[in-house]
Amino acid sequence: MSDGKQLLFQGGGYRKLKSFQLAQLCFDITVRFVELYIPKNSRTVDQMVQAARSGVQNIAEGSVASATSKKTELKLTNVARASLEELRLDFEDYLRQHSSAQWAKDHPLAQEFIKRRISSIQEFREFIRWSLQQKYESVNVGSCPLQSVIVANSVLLLLNSTCYFLDRQIIRLATDFEKEGGFTERIYKVRLKERSKQ
Repeated sequence: MSDGKQLLFQGGGYRKLKSFQLAQLCFDITVRFVELYIPKNSRTVDQMVQAARSGVQNIAEGSVASATSKKTELKLTNVARASLEELRLDFEDYLRQHSSAQWAKDHPLAQEFIKRRISSIQEFREFIRWSLQQKYESVNVGSCPLQSVIVANSVLLLLNSTCYFLDRQIIRLATDFEKEGGFTERIYKVRLKERSKQ
């Protein structure tokens, strides 16, 4: 009989994925952001937290489900990507509704953020502290606190990176599914192999 090695893919391992690590960082920052800058009675609080959480949870759930279903992994990874796109829109809305500018790629703070390759909450905090000490006239704060503008723009840059990794992951998963098929197809192949041995 088959020992199952040909039948099951290795599932899990999501904590090693860059997409998961950055999505989790976005989630942690979002939770703190809404505590500080969004009115507690606003529906936006729950919407932003749930979108950020969904990004993290669906990457993890899809990774674990991959042992028996690449199709489920692909679907859940795409749900994660869609949730983070929703979160991106919420941060863009915050800036727009407070007449604050979203940083262009050539903005000095955006360039510094990208150069630092931030991937931890500590690195993020250090960047925010450093940014607050700079005197950039091009930081348009509109009607909201300077720190919230820097944080919102920084999260948007993090989301760009996270979504980039997720897009690559989705393409790879789709290619793997096309080449290797799904669980049902693997069951059929394993059964055929076992029958040919008898």
